[in-house]
Amino acid sequence: MKRILLFILTNLLVMLTIGIILSVFGIGSYINESGGINFTSLLIFSGIVGFTGALISLAMSRWMAKRMMNVHVLKPEDNLSHGERQLVEMVHRLSQAAGMMHMPEVGIYESKEVNAFATGPSKKRSLVAVSTATLTELDADAVEGIIGHEVAHIVNGDMVTMTLLQGVVNTFVVFLSRIAAWAVSRVVKEDIAPIVHFIAVIVFQIVFSILGSMVVLAYSRHREFHADAGGAHLAGKDKMIHALRGLQAYTSRMKDSEQNAISTLQINGKKRSALFSTHPDLEERIRRLQA
Repeated sequence: MKRILLFILTNLLVMLTIGIILSVFGIGSYINESGGINFTSLLIFSGIVGFTGALISLAMSRWMAKRMMNVHVLKPEDNLSHGERQLVEMVHRLSQAAGMMHMPEVGIYESKEVNAFATGPSKKRSLVAVSTATLTELDADAVEGIIGHEVAHIVNGDMVTMTLLQGVVNTFVVFLSRIAAWAVSRVVKEDIAPIVHFIAVIVFQIVFSILGSMVVLAYSRHREFHADAGGAHLAGKDKMIHALRGLQAYTSRMKDSEQNAISTLQINGKKRSALFSTHPDLEERIRRLQA
């Protein structure tokens, strides 16, 4: 969940920055001399800004994850502990079984939450990171199921597909926000219209980005079922189900503490937050694997 939200936030900030810079320098002007909108110019401008924001976010994804989560990368040639070497070997074994030619970077980071994630701009530049709590709270079979799930994300190209989807969503966000801002600027005094238009663009872009994130998060939930299937194929269905059951048990143990929000392979069970969840319900995922 943290990785996905970090990607969306980075994308929004990059997109806003690019849009502001281009607007300040008058690049991609879409308002014609009569005060109307040139929809073709606006659509081209929106596509450039939208996809640039998504692609830059993808390119920065691995670097950002390492910095934000303080990931310690484990290199096979380093003097690793027994547990660290086992983790690296497990990731490499499952990656090879998935047909990957380039092994992902493997990392560990300090956290009291059971959590793991895979990220990176491509299969050649991917990262699988696991929290310390995952290694202490879950047994080896459950960890293998989780690793298989994360490797499946890389093999399935989920980050690239999400980036393309985010680019399309961004394009509509930029396009619609400027039309809405133009409409608002038309009903205010002419002398303050440019300032109102500038501020309205930023406000509408943030609002529409939040709405657009629902589409991206819906895809995120959909792709988890495919990653579960991939994890079952790589690590074994029993281990994948065991991993999900282990996460359920951990969630139950932590339900009365501040650690209730587990960031990997599960969602907050409250139905009202489902639209903003990155993962589907654990029981539904287990049911699908069993079927």
